[in-house]
Amino acid sequence: MIMTNENTEITTLPAQEAARYLQNAREILSEKAGKKDGLYADVKYVKMAAGTAYSAALLILDEYLKQKEGIKFIKPKSIEDYISRIRKYDKKLLSLLVDIYDELHLAGYYHGTRSVNTIQTGLNNVTKMLAYI
Repeated sequence: MIMTNENTEITTLPAQEAARYLQNAREILSEKAGKKDGLYADVKYVKMAAGTAYSAALLILDEYLKQKEGIKFIKPKSIEDYISRIRKYDKKLLSLLVDIYDELHLAGYYHGTRSVNTIQTGLNNVTKMLAYI
């Protein structure tokens, strides 16, 4: 939710919120991470952007599962839980999830890869995920 100056709440749709997270990640990379020879210069900002983009993916997955499971939806507590539940509904989305987990969460956020290609592939995969909600 977004607060306006009058302290009234404006509800954002999950897809809009996820797109906003993704845009924030792209801005962090373009404005702060610096690029040279296919590598990012500042790992701190790569980690920040990868974490933000991965959060966008989780927002998308939560909304997708809410749509599929309805009132039975309970937020997954682990990546294994996401994988087992998404596997029941859509194999392509499952593949995107596994790729994003590797590219953004493990390589980007956890290990701090400097590879522009790895991070950009992850961001593009999150963009593809948006079509599911």
